[in-house]
Amino acid sequence: MHERKPRRRLSLTLAAGVLAAAGVAATTPPAQAAGHRAAADSRQHTFEQAAAEYGVPLPVLLAVAYHESAWDAHAGEHSTSGGYGPMHLTDVTARMLATGDAGAVGRADLAKLASAPSLHTLRAAARLTGLPARRLRADEAANIRAGAALLASYAKGTVGGTPKDPGKWYAAVARYSGSSEERAARAFADRVFATIEKGAHETTRDGQHINLPPSPGVRPATSQLSVLRLRKTATADGTECPATIDCAFLPAAVAGGQVSNRPANGIRIDSIVIHDTESSYDAAINTFQKPGGGSAHYVIRSSDGAVTQMVPTKDISFQAGNYSTNLHSIGIEHEGYAAAGGTWYTEAEYETSAELVRYLADRFGIPLDRQHILGHDNVPGPNSATVSGMHWDPGPSWDWERFMRLLHAPVGGRHGVGPVGSAVTITPGYTRNQQTVQVCPSDDPTGATPECTERTQASNFVYLRTAPSATAPLFGDQAVHPDGIGSDRVNDWGSTAAAGQQFVVADRQGDWTAIWYGGTKVWFLNPHGCNTTPAHDVTVVGAAGTSPVAVYGSSYPDANEYPAGLSPSTQTPLSMYSVPAGQAYVATAAPAPTDDYFPSTGRVVTGGKNMYTIQYNHRTALVYSSDVTAR
Repeated sequence: MHERKPRRRLSLTLAAGVLAAAGVAATTPPAQAAGHRAAADSRQHTFEQAAAEYGVPLPVLLAVAYHESAWDAHAGEHSTSGGYGPMHLTDVTARMLATGDAGAVGRADLAKLASAPSLHTLRAAARLTGLPARRLRADEAANIRAGAALLASYAKGTVGGTPKDPGKWYAAVARYSGSSEERAARAFADRVFATIEKGAHETTRDGQHINLPPSPGVRPATSQLSVLRLRKTATADGTECPATIDCAFLPAAVAGGQVSNRPANGIRIDSIVIHDTESSYDAAINTFQKPGGGSAHYVIRSSDGAVTQMVPTKDISFQAGNYSTNLHSIGIEHEGYAAAGGTWYTEAEYETSAELVRYLADRFGIPLDRQHILGHDNVPGPNSATVSGMHWDPGPSWDWERFMRLLHAPVGGRHGVGPVGSAVTITPGYTRNQQTVQVCPSDDPTGATPECTERTQASNFVYLRTAPSATAPLFGDQAVHPDGIGSDRVNDWGSTAAAGQQFVVADRQGDWTAIWYGGTKVWFLNPHGCNTTPAHDVTVVGAAGTSPVAVYGSSYPDANEYPAGLSPSTQTPLSMYSVPAGQAYVATAAPAPTDDYFPSTGRVVTGGKNMYTIQYNHRTALVYSSDVTAR
């Protein structure tokens, strides 16, 4: 995505869910509390009624909805792939034609979209129920009822009826995936039936309690898949994906990456970078196939989680805007838009991405934590001139806490905050963490934001302030705001700490917690530790002497360590940053050696010094191990 500098603007808006987390909800009268509980169970009852009305086994309906939307209604907003409501009923071209949002996929794709039934399930469901399409978009009960009707129609079309045995709905569930490719449809159905077997329980982003009890006795009739006559896609040579996901190989342009032999040649692979495409899936793939268009190792489609691998993992892709980071990372692009408040990442996309990340982490020994599973917005600028222009995707709507749970590496736990000097993990909860951001036309390539708009939405971050007060200015990163005053612009990464990031407590004052961040002390509202979890068994580093420690955006050897004939990469400190004496930052468990790579010869140069990666501000940074002491 293209980086845009945020304009300065001060927001005094605080997270809407903080008061409840701080104990205000305890004053709710018993009768009112009972009413709240009933309201919180209303969506569960709607699922039960819809299942009974259309003869769909309740576990099947609940499990399909879980994998389409995590049971969220999304307040009538559409997903990146044009789906609405808990059942993710799709209406792509209707949305685009109504809003002028052709830019989301490119006008050349309109004709193709118009002829794709899987992208118009909302219309089919409207015909089955007799309800207007606009109601299915906005009314969650109608949406659930319509989804049940659609599932029932798929069962009738595949097995001739609506059997009571959930296992006999395998083909109907596979068809509900919307994929015309056998591997993707099978992967969706297998995930649904795995959830039916083990059960699930969730409190949705809007406070609904949904429960799917486990059904270990259900035996899915997987042989039914043949009746759908889906397209079989061969796995191309070089594809590196778990067998459970739909994955194909389509090479990026030669200029989009560099041939290497990682990690066999000594270049470690120690991180994975999460991106969003800021375009459609097809448009991203087309871009990566053009010389100079950059690349990523993988691209994931929103609608069904299909994956295209474009660069072998042994090779280096130009994906992070930092060659030193590219050397040691794998980049995964997700179809979506960082600032588009009217869209959301689908469950299929989250789940496929999590399967892929787990596979890659296990293969290369990558730790499953937020020091190694990064957003593009966490990657540092390689030098002082590039820091302000670094990208900020996947944005505030990427649910890091949910994603890390899917990785079986949750970042949360029992909320609280320890004493000064201890480490904490940022865990605001996403669902209850309603933050206000300003979105302007230049932030949103879908065209859905015609003028600058304040938008309050579930978010993955907490705002940071210059003092422990709601009226104090937001902190401004030195590279973006020389005066130190930040803004609530959606792309202003410097005033936020994101879920999963870890920092050292610098101070506490009432409901406010201070952390060391970007070389200074910043504050965020944290009553009763509602936005943090104490972090244990982490490495913390601070200046070894009384002088500030230089901070870097890359990890190259010293110039005199390069053999003759090889041009050294420049390694200079980031001029606006340092680690002052007395401050402390969470670091990777062990420092790693500096290194560089020359693709023309295949030569790897390894330096004699080691560097820690630290959680410095919203982004990571590097410090020489000889400059710091660790505890």
